[in-house]
Amino acid sequence: SSSCSGLRAELARCIQESECWKSGKSFKECLKSDAEGVPFECTLLRNSYFECRRSWMDARTRFSGNKGY
Repeated sequence: SSSCSGLRAELARCIQESECWKSGKSFKECLKSDAEGVPFECTLLRNSYFECRRSWMDARTRFSGNKGY
């Protein structure tokens, strides 16, 4: 499993517990930065997850590894 998998699981849990998800919107809609009913915690997790994913493309982390969760 990847070093970002813990963040991904936490983000999924956070979104599924949000008012946005419970109102019937799709997961993708709730991931948007301007979505209503998404707690700030989810926004922080989303940003951390995307930064983790971005680090995969960074050559400097290929040898040292991703900053895991």
